[in-house]
Amino acid sequence: MDLSEKTVLVTAGASGIGWAISEAFLSAGAQVHICDISSQAIQSATSEIPKISSTLADVSNLDDVDQVFNDIDRLYGQLDVVVNNVGIAGPTAALEDIEPEDWKHTLNVDLNGFFYVSRRSAPLLKASSGCMVNIASTAALFGFPLRSPYVAAKWAMIGLTKTWAMELGPFGVRVNAICPGSVNGPRIESVIANDARQRDTTVDNIRETYLRQNSLRVFVEAEDVAQMALFLCSKSGKHISGQAISLDGHTEGLSNWFDYKAEKFTG
Repeated sequence: MDLSEKTVLVTAGASGIGWAISEAFLSAGAQVHICDISSQAIQSATSEIPKISSTLADVSNLDDVDQVFNDIDRLYGQLDVVVNNVGIAGPTAALEDIEPEDWKHTLNVDLNGFFYVSRRSAPLLKASSGCMVNIASTAALFGFPLRSPYVAAKWAMIGLTKTWAMELGPFGVRVNAICPGSVNGPRIESVIANDARQRDTTVDNIRETYLRQNSLRVFVEAEDVAQMALFLCSKSGKHISGQAISLDGHTEGLSNWFDYKAEKFTG
């Protein structure tokens, strides 16, 4: 794939899935700009690949988002692809136990931040007939007990993906979402370890619970998500828009996770 002369913004692009996406687009010849809330992650990323440009930013802060786009305009004067990758897990709690501040914080990052970046990118993508890729989750396709704020944000992301595909399509802009399952890496390992401690069981038992959520009994790789994003923004994906594409080994449901944990929250 040749994406030379294309400029790409990856939010939360300095680590994890975001970093894999950044590397994939760079390998395809694109100019890549990342933003991230972690100065340490940005320093590590730009030290490894100095030609990646960056902005330290919290996308839930409008001034920070403005700075991201000021930097892109100053450095490149164009934007062809935006990958909305920012997301936090939010609380794990029964409905009545969710603190309003936790609800607000999760939606402020996962939904408002997503909107702020997309809003600023829209005129630039119209000008370039570009692409928007939104990193959602299998939690955008199923009920996910005890994760209400996260689910609210991710279901909203899918609705907005389809809405913006309709709004921006006449300008040649394609808008799609990728819905990964559990992704191999430090984040899922931390979640598994925390669940094992909460349930007083083994890490292996919890890992098996997560694996049973999908038919292939697998965790996906960050690189799989990156390659899907790359495909959607390439000529091969030129007729794909308004889609929520699962990349998850075929998730059958998320309730077995709830069944395993329900006693702690309802007993």
